[in-house]
Amino acid sequence: MFKAVLDIVFPPCCIACEAWLPANSPGAFCSSCRERIQLARPPLCRRCGRPYLHDWGADHLCGGCLLRPPAFSMARSWGCYPRETDASHPLRQVIHRFKYGRQASLGKPLGQLMVQACQPWFGASGFDVVVPVPLHPRRLRWRGFNQSVLLGREVGRAWSIPIDPFVLTRKSETAPQSTLSLRERGPNVRGAFAVARVRTVARMRILLVDDIYTSGATLNECTRVLLRAGAREVRALTLARTVS
Repeated sequence: MFKAVLDIVFPPCCIACEAWLPANSPGAFCSSCRERIQLARPPLCRRCGRPYLHDWGADHLCGGCLLRPPAFSMARSWGCYPRETDASHPLRQVIHRFKYGRQASLGKPLGQLMVQACQPWFGASGFDVVVPVPLHPRRLRWRGFNQSVLLGREVGRAWSIPIDPFVLTRKSETAPQSTLSLRERGPNVRGAFAVARVRTVARMRILLVDDIYTSGATLNECTRVLLRAGAREVRALTLARTVS
């Protein structure tokens, strides 16, 4: 009842274009913005979650995972991140405002979208802990929050999984992955992460959360560190992923 009154006094708006949303709208985007967002839905690569541009039947491994399987056992995402040339794309605009406009309030609706879309893969998987990908302290001070923590908080709350944002630490301040080529991204984050000495992940099933999956280098490096520390399994969940 209280929410219904609030919706009348302060009508909910699309998080991209800020158009008013109709009553009982199912999502955070208006229908116009939602139509421009390609969801990361089947058919997918069974391992990395890459959506296939054409409907090639059932889920199957992509060429990249066949040649060089990632360290994580599975990755899934809510939506497909648009190409750099499409600056007006609603998902690009929202993520840019979230990360660089420092709009922490976007963490809740974006995290809820991840939960709704990825429930079939992760909702009942028995994870021990949600681990957000960490920021370097200098970047954290500038932004004021870690976007992966805010997303992971919504995921953990929805699926009753405890979240621990202090499992992983970022030892070195690397160049932003978005400024590098795909070939440069792996070496850029190699050795950048560590498991905090006071934390233990032995025999744990871990859900690793980040905002964008591009090359998978960051998720791979974090996973390798967690597995070396004794984790039993690591799966990855992101808000968006790029699709070439």
